[in-house]
Amino acid sequence: MDHDFDDYAREAWPTLVRAAVFLGCGLHEAEDLAQTTLVRCYTSWPKVAAADNRTAYVYRMLLNVVRDSRRRRWRGEHPTDRLPERGESDRTAGVDTADAVHRAMAGLSKPNRDVVVLRYFVGLTEHETAEVLRIPAGTVKSRLSRSLARLAADDHLRDLDPAAPSDLTRDASEETTS
Repeated sequence: MDHDFDDYAREAWPTLVRAAVFLGCGLHEAEDLAQTTLVRCYTSWPKVAAADNRTAYVYRMLLNVVRDSRRRRWRGEHPTDRLPERGESDRTAGVDTADAVHRAMAGLSKPNRDVVVLRYFVGLTEHETAEVLRIPAGTVKSRLSRSLARLAADDHLRDLDPAAPSDLTRDASEETTS
């Protein structure tokens, strides 16, 4: 039993952490929640191993752990009279991208964010996503449609697409044609 679980935990760890981050957790919290999920998996490993769809079962556990953690913690703002220093822009390129994706995902409702993370990040099928969330597959499809439309229109993500004309580029081209 321990060998099977060790292999599973080693393989599942990175995607559990990333899924928790996309569900709205910070990196350290995501690691804690992934670890809690794996502890729950270990304590009920015979049920997890016997599940028809182990992936769906484990991601359902992760969603429950994330929801439990949200019920217990206050997520308010922490006022400060000093702004943090900004690092050099070349060092923050990856951080800026991650921040833009995180902000865009935060703009989705919790149910829509859950569907997007499970379907596109984790890679579950529509049926598996529906099974994890305990909703009809049609609901998964409609939530995905609305979520993708909202993400496509999100200013945070539009700034990341080098092919999309920025407001500055548009303004400059209008000046040259007038």
